[in-house]
Amino acid sequence: MAGIPALSDLPNTLPRPPEELGRLTNAWAFPRGFSVITEVNNNLIGPLFVATALVFLLLAGLLGVLIRLQLAVPGLTILDPDTYNQVFTTHGTIMMFLFSVPVVEAVGIALLPAMLGAREMPMPRLGAYAYWIYLIGGTAFFCSLFFGAAPDGGWFMYPPLTGKAHSPGINTDMYLLGIGFIEISAIAGAIELITGILRCRAPGMTLGRMPIFGWAMLVFAGMVIFAFPAVIVASTLLELERAFDWPFFIPERGGDPLLWQHLFWFFGHPEVYIIFLPAAGMVSMIVPAMARAPLLAHSLVVLALVATAFLSFGLWVHHMYTTGIPGLSLAFFASAGFVVSIPSGLQVFAWIGTLASGKKVQIATPTLFIFGFLFIFSLGGLTGVMVSVTPFDWQAHDTYFIVAHLHYVLIGGMVFPVLAALYYWAPCVGAPLSERLGKWVFGLLFLGVNLTFFPMHFAGFMGMPRRIYTYPAGMGLEIPNMLSTIGALIALAGGLLLFFDLLRNFRPQNGGGNHWGAGTLEWLPNYNYGPRSLPAAHSRYPLWDRPGLADEVEAGGHYLPSTITGLREGLVVSPSEGTPQYVAVLPGPSWAHLVAAVGTAGFFLVLTVEWVVPAAAFAALALAAFIRWLWTGTDYGVIGSGQGHIGGGIVLPTYVTGPMATSWWAMSALMLVMGSAYACLIGSYLYLWLVNGDGMWPPAGMGLPLLEWGGAALLLYLGGGAVMLLAGAMLRRRGVLPFWGMPLALLLFGAGYFADYSALWGAGLRPSQHAYSAACYAMFFWQGVHIAVAFIMALYTQARSWAGMIDGTRRLTFDNTMLFWLYTAGQGAVGIVLLHGFPRLL
Repeated sequence: MAGIPALSDLPNTLPRPPEELGRLTNAWAFPRGFSVITEVNNNLIGPLFVATALVFLLLAGLLGVLIRLQLAVPGLTILDPDTYNQVFTTHGTIMMFLFSVPVVEAVGIALLPAMLGAREMPMPRLGAYAYWIYLIGGTAFFCSLFFGAAPDGGWFMYPPLTGKAHSPGINTDMYLLGIGFIEISAIAGAIELITGILRCRAPGMTLGRMPIFGWAMLVFAGMVIFAFPAVIVASTLLELERAFDWPFFIPERGGDPLLWQHLFWFFGHPEVYIIFLPAAGMVSMIVPAMARAPLLAHSLVVLALVATAFLSFGLWVHHMYTTGIPGLSLAFFASAGFVVSIPSGLQVFAWIGTLASGKKVQIATPTLFIFGFLFIFSLGGLTGVMVSVTPFDWQAHDTYFIVAHLHYVLIGGMVFPVLAALYYWAPCVGAPLSERLGKWVFGLLFLGVNLTFFPMHFAGFMGMPRRIYTYPAGMGLEIPNMLSTIGALIALAGGLLLFFDLLRNFRPQNGGGNHWGAGTLEWLPNYNYGPRSLPAAHSRYPLWDRPGLADEVEAGGHYLPSTITGLREGLVVSPSEGTPQYVAVLPGPSWAHLVAAVGTAGFFLVLTVEWVVPAAAFAALALAAFIRWLWTGTDYGVIGSGQGHIGGGIVLPTYVTGPMATSWWAMSALMLVMGSAYACLIGSYLYLWLVNGDGMWPPAGMGLPLLEWGGAALLLYLGGGAVMLLAGAMLRRRGVLPFWGMPLALLLFGAGYFADYSALWGAGLRPSQHAYSAACYAMFFWQGVHIAVAFIMALYTQARSWAGMIDGTRRLTFDNTMLFWLYTAGQGAVGIVLLHGFPRLL
């Protein structure tokens, strides 16, 4: 593979004839008029994503003010109890699912390509799909509040309160189906971020030279992949219980409500760090620019990000100290709570040291928000250490002390850094926001947030419980609640002033130059408004180390000054060293991803009200759009001559297959998601065995799955995987997909699934009998979903083969189908071994 010329060897400019500049401009031009909604470029999708998340923040803030008005004095009836339950549940759900995670993902999509020296994310349609499904689903979810159909069981949705017996309406289903599928958006964005960060960087940008925000988003995306499947599995199990009476959480039939808490908080507590770490990455980018000094202890900060992510997965029981967890387990999780503060503190010291090392810190609005973040988040961290102490948590649990702690951590640890980032990076994509108004926004928000939540600590000490819609007079709660309400109104004024500033000043354009004198690549001129070449990056702060870099890439210097194929293109580099490997053809505007988002959202939302036929129609629409999307995707682009000059004397291919391809990396990330979800299912199965006490599994009076059918299913699944491997080997050798490959693999998988079913049903097991049989059928159901997807992928691959679009060179579609197929075969084998082998070994 070609190496990277030293920066000193690169010419300052490369000759770029006007016609080449015109080809580059035309390739990246946005559609005109209404068709602009089909655009997939991150320069449009990213700002739209951020704007939508900020609107949801405003809506959640308005609901929060409504809650505070209800609690301002005792005995108010602004909201009746049922409406209050819906309002506080919707408030919490929007903040956690529709603002906190989406906004940091949106900032990543908007900024990372430019920050990493790339032109675009590797799968722009996937990012656009993630945005539209988020917008449609989130809007529908919020509007359910106006029809009395919003969820009312809290954003954590604990059974048995949310079971069918206590919540017979569709309110809970709106959460499980209406919010659960929005997690698809987060996972889709995470897969794109992982692939883009590892494979789409500037030539020469090693992992050691990558900006801290890139590291933070890489860690964020990895955490999403391992944490979010847990809440998807939990939502699926609860919906199966509500819809089909599969008793996962019903103790009388072997279930356990605590299973939900384990699954939910395995997602829920890491989520605190999922949203904090990108915010910390933003701070690590802003502080050096404001101090005009490199970030101190860069490598240690990276290690702190990774360590925090790792430790966060050992904290979920913090929310379950009062549930009867054994003392040894409590000691372990309490210790983890103390240890996780160490890497967080390391980052704080690095920021303070960087500010101290600067000659003159710029005291602007972003700096003020960072100071506010350090103060508020530190207070939240101190109370977090307090609630890590088990005896204290027993007293404070489910009081307003926890409400105060939660909001200090989330608002201080995420909202303030995001607002600092908004003011800091606004000049990258538009006009700078007002410094005068920005200081007012900061002052109002800082005062309002502290006045709102600090008194809640004292209300909690006085015994005020969470999630009550009123309280009696004479308990000493009047003053802290009135102060909290006044603070909420002040914070709302700051939020409204922020939106006024955004609407008044922000205009998408070619940025305002390097507004803060920063040293990272996102401050180069935006190529959509003035196409430029891709820069080399031989340091962590290229703009500081090479002041003329902007002029060089504007003139066509460095790499890829034009387009080789006439289409949108980006460079793909090696994951660690940043060595250019190939030129990727990127898809342009399309209706397919938008229609797929409408179909996906429609399917889940209509299913909420049990309209089966319309739901099937939406599913068919989504499937057709997905097929169109993939058929015209990057594998459809013209291979052309197969290689092209990118500058610096480097010639690269324009098409690759296997592990070099970005789609292979994306499919591998998807398999990690699927594996995480299946691990949660296995954990649920084993947990139900443990809580059933007598050690008998299955319980007395219930039979084991039939071993002969299970053995047949195992052989058939493995045979289907072997057939795909053999077909792949023949495709490599002969350049033609064998005619028997897909039909035989489909036959084996179909027969294997039938045998899997016969092993359960033939043993007399029914999913509604007991939690044991429900767990068995849950794993069977999960395998069925994967087999259905594998079938569709196989038929699609066969169709492309018949169309002459698969051969020994062009085989991306087959490679990705084979990866998914092999995973599905392996998952089926693991499930059979567990269901048949584990009980027989007891």
